[in-house]
Amino acid sequence: MENLEKRILPQSQRRFLPPDENRLGFGDISSDHMFVMDYYDGRWQRPRIEPFAPLAISPAAMGLHYGQLMFEGLKCYRRQDGQLALFRPRDNFKRMSRSAEMLCIPQFDQELALSALKELLLVDQNWVPTSAGTSLYIRPFVVATEPHLGVRPAREYMFLIITGPVGAYYAEGFAPIKIYVEPEASRVAPGGLGEVKAASNYAASLHAAEEASKKGYSQLLWLDPSEHKYVEEVGSMNMFFIIDDEVITSPLAGTILPGVTRDSVLTLARTWGKVSERALSIDEITQAADNGRLQEAFGSGTAAVISPVGTLNYKGKDYKVGDGGIGSLTQRLYDEIVGIQYGSRPDPYGWITLVN
Repeated sequence: MENLEKRILPQSQRRFLPPDENRLGFGDISSDHMFVMDYYDGRWQRPRIEPFAPLAISPAAMGLHYGQLMFEGLKCYRRQDGQLALFRPRDNFKRMSRSAEMLCIPQFDQELALSALKELLLVDQNWVPTSAGTSLYIRPFVVATEPHLGVRPAREYMFLIITGPVGAYYAEGFAPIKIYVEPEASRVAPGGLGEVKAASNYAASLHAAEEASKKGYSQLLWLDPSEHKYVEEVGSMNMFFIIDDEVITSPLAGTILPGVTRDSVLTLARTWGKVSERALSIDEITQAADNGRLQEAFGSGTAAVISPVGTLNYKGKDYKVGDGGIGSLTQRLYDEIVGIQYGSRPDPYGWITLVN
């Protein structure tokens, strides 16, 4: 990549992966370097790779006060042959561009961002773990940095990419989780920012999610904000339900994230059976659970890939999904997507981008 500044740590100053890769956790460890690019004077400039370090921004930075902060999430996988692979990275940067549009953040060169990411991964390639189920999590984000206290789009921004080795997103690993269905609170509103990865969306979800966690549930399932009747998504995943052999997920109507893994699930599931993107009421789900027609439920997202759901709680009652275990289609989807990511299965859709 031309015009990319590099300030790389000497080997003597670099850190190392923890010795036990099976205890990495998620989101707590950072690699040695990060990518940074600044926006000022009407253009993005000074793309660079430099040591991971705290940021120096003004306490009056507009992103800290008015929420002009967006991000993405994707992963780098070490394949069996040692190669590094990204899963559908262009789709992440395309979605990030949409987030920028919605938040009045200047557009960036998506191919430049991908090239910069590859360079960063090559610099920190020793941070990509090798154990089964591990990967290097990648967090691109943009924050408004102009020091100004007044409500308007900022004129200065910082684009960053940071990375860190991760294991399973949930402590349960690939095992059925318990989900609490939120009957009253709303995370987003129609016509708002629900379809983009804006930091404000996640702040709005924290209180209800914490309450669900105190009750012993791993995630919280949001219902539509208008009627609190139709299922939407959980905090970190899109949701799928299988009723009478039909795979059902909520349509993209502006209040849920158009997940990259969601699209991958739909692509695969459509080749295997009946799939619908339609409004699905929580009453239909609970009735299907009561009469044995709710066969499977699972979430999809970059962090967990596929996460089986064993129990749903709605208005104080637990509803068992299927037999409470991992459903056959849930397992098949997980095996297929993970196999493509790690290179043990063919990639007929061209989803993999190798880093070289």
